Amino acid sequence: MKNRLASIDIFRALTMFLMIFVNDLWSLHDVPAWLEHTRANEDGMGLSDVVFPAFLFIVGLSIPLAIRARIKKGDSKSTILMHIFKRTLALVVMGFFMVNLESFRKDVPDIIKDIWQVLMAIAIILIWNVYEKEKVFKTIPVWLLQGIGIGILIALAVVYKGGTAENPVWMSPRWWGILGLIGWAYLLCSLIYLWSGEKVWIIVISLLILHALNAQEFFPVGGNSGGFRIIVSASNHALVLSGVLATLVYLKLKDDNREGLFIGILLMLAVVYIAYGFITRPLWGISKIMATPSWVAICAGIGFSFFTLMYILADKYKLTSWSSIIMPAGRSTLTCYLLPYLIYPIFYPLIKQLPDTLTGGLAGIIKSLLFALVIIILTGLLEKIKIRLKI
Repeated sequence: MKNRLASIDIFRALTMFLMIFVNDLWSLHDVPAWLEHTRANEDGMGLSDVVFPAFLFIVGLSIPLAIRARIKKGDSKSTILMHIFKRTLALVVMGFFMVNLESFRKDVPDIIKDIWQVLMAIAIILIWNVYEKEKVFKTIPVWLLQGIGIGILIALAVVYKGGTAENPVWMSPRWWGILGLIGWAYLLCSLIYLWSGEKVWIIVISLLILHALNAQEFFPVGGNSGGFRIIVSASNHALVLSGVLATLVYLKLKDDNREGLFIGILLMLAVVYIAYGFITRPLWGISKIMATPSWVAICAGIGFSFFTLMYILADKYKLTSWSSIIMPAGRSTLTCYLLPYLIYPIFYPLIKQLPDTLTGGLAGIIKSLLFALVIIILTGLLEKIKIRLKI
């Protein structure tokens, strides 16, 4: 067993491919129900309900390896803490802008929203691109480009218009956006892992507490009438910490070369989680929108199962060549996630001109799959010209 796990990169790339695919379903009509999100009050889940929790699980898989690498490099705990806080701030800021993009006033012309969106994406690239040298093109200081990016975000915040003409509102967190939710979950789980000193029992107890907090959202103290909930939601945090547990088990067993035991434990965790999800299903149902404990448990179980499969294929039997076309999404995930924010405003007029035969049924699904693949290929091309986001 080795330190670098190809399975995590491939798992991340596949999840990113699916995320872009399901995020493009808005451009189709007559989409099969099993591909979409289920409604909040509907007991069940489609493919779209599994993608985000899979990504949260992967965030957790990466935390122990990333922190270990920093410790090995000689970073102090305070330096690592500062890095964790900086990453969290970056994710929360990006998520904050992205979620407010969805809440522009209805009377604002589409062209203004599109320009706002493109400038937001450009600002994010300027701030969080990986600059290999202190000057770009040997003349432009990196700090200047990052300063321009920060200035653009400030300007976008100043001109933002939300709410209605009668009741205008400024930018607000609302639900923080996908990246913001990832940021908050990453923060808590990184702190738990750093504090635990890699003690499995601390991670397990913390995970049980998070699941209990997730369950109490549906059993508020004081009852449903006038009761209060301890926290808003622990679902995202539980999914990330599940991934942390999976990698920590690997790290504990790799030195003893107990690969079979590692695979066995992961499969056991998958069975326990999925069983818990279905056993408790009558209590609150399976709902991604409501973040029910059954949905969290089943998705975590899927995470453990798929990670096991990827580990066997990629790390045990070295079968990785099949994934080469999507690997840019595993290496430059944030770039890949951001690209549609640049592509949609530019090509949306063309998308609207597509005939119905290409935006529905099997043809529509193929169109969205190809779109996801094109985004990943573009991500790889951007890597070659030194455009790759990292926080």
